Amino acid sequence: MVREVAEETGCDAVVERLLGVDSRVIPAALARAGAEHQNVGVFYQVRIVGGRLRPEPNGETAESVWTPVPDVARLRRSSLVDVGLALARTAPATGHVPPVPVGGLIQH
Repeated sequence: MVREVAEETGCDAVVERLLGVDSRVIPAALARAGAEHQNVGVFYQVRIVGGRLRPEPNGETAESVWTPVPDVARLRRSSLVDVGLALARTAPATGHVPPVPVGGLIQH
């Protein structure tokens, strides 16, 4: 987890806690590749302790920015973003939140 944060953002992080795990099957009709697949997301709460925000070198990230949480609702995003926000907001003992509806700005 710490290595991924550093690799993709240039920031140094420490893990504060595991928030939860989300697993869902994406039907072929909704999947971008047109084939059914399973998404598994493992969500952590982290604290940034150093480094400098930058795009992932030689990666798929063209730009890295910090977005205030209230502004996320106006962004086109993966449903996993909303799952992570729900886990952070509610901190359920089970580590699970109800499925996030997909549509509009929210996609698989």
